[in-house]
Amino acid sequence: MPGSRAFRYLVVDVFTDTALQGNPLAVFPDAPDIDGATMQRIARELNLSETVFVSAPDGPDALASVRIFTPMQELRFAGHPTIGTAFVLTELGRVPPDAQSIVLSEGVGPVPVRLERRADPFLGWLRTPPITFGRTFDPEACARALGLSPSVLLDAPPQIVSAGNPFLFVALRDPGMVDSVALDLAALERAVPPTETTGHLVFAPVQGGGGGGSGGGAYSRMFAARAGIAEDPATGSGTGPLAAYMTRYGLVPLRDGGQFTSTQGVHMGRPSKLHVILHARAGTLDFVEVGGSAVRLIDATLTLPA
Repeated sequence: MPGSRAFRYLVVDVFTDTALQGNPLAVFPDAPDIDGATMQRIARELNLSETVFVSAPDGPDALASVRIFTPMQELRFAGHPTIGTAFVLTELGRVPPDAQSIVLSEGVGPVPVRLERRADPFLGWLRTPPITFGRTFDPEACARALGLSPSVLLDAPPQIVSAGNPFLFVALRDPGMVDSVALDLAALERAVPPTETTGHLVFAPVQGGGGGGSGGGAYSRMFAARAGIAEDPATGSGTGPLAAYMTRYGLVPLRDGGQFTSTQGVHMGRPSKLHVILHARAGTLDFVEVGGSAVRLIDATLTLPA
């Protein structure tokens, strides 16, 4: 079209090795000429959980800079965009063939991604940015806002934990109760001010589901209506904080090299597997790696007026 601009983008499914499962992500691999306001409008148009725009690195150690948008807002960090972008750049031949890791510059700062496998299937591990614990909230009010009886909550306080995006974590006794959540957003925002949280991650521990000798895992759902995400199939930026929360309250053992899996997206028909490795020193959680696969689904062009 005369006077138009064309931008290539790819849609990949992340935290899965099966097409049409996991969390879909749009990646614009060459986006230096797209301004921030247009990025936001494109993300709203595509209406996926997140859309990523890649440009030249802003530091000597980074492979690329990325900006991440939900349909409603820009994020400083997000997990499935990080893994998905690493996959796309690998697929496009932009990662040196001998590189075992790369760094992506995000709003939160540099995010390292370790490349365990490049194909069959791809497997990358992001290093979660520093994790902080915030306020705790009234368990009964949180339970009622989720459409649940307070008796189904574990003896662990609903609490905000963040690795760049603050999430409210609510721990339930049984995975079946996670599927029973009927969110009353107005009631939840009365219990937890919306200015304090990006989303709400509800989960239950799963015994024996972790691998790596950890002896546990999690079954999770995440809701972020204010970000334009009614429910997220896979929340990588929440999974590192989930691991920190679970170790703090004894829901998984804290040991260096301990592993578990958070299963998410099942209730909405997009099953996702988010793998976790704990890194600990002297009985303290040092950092968390979150890993996952990805598959390519769409290679397309977006055309905009000049």
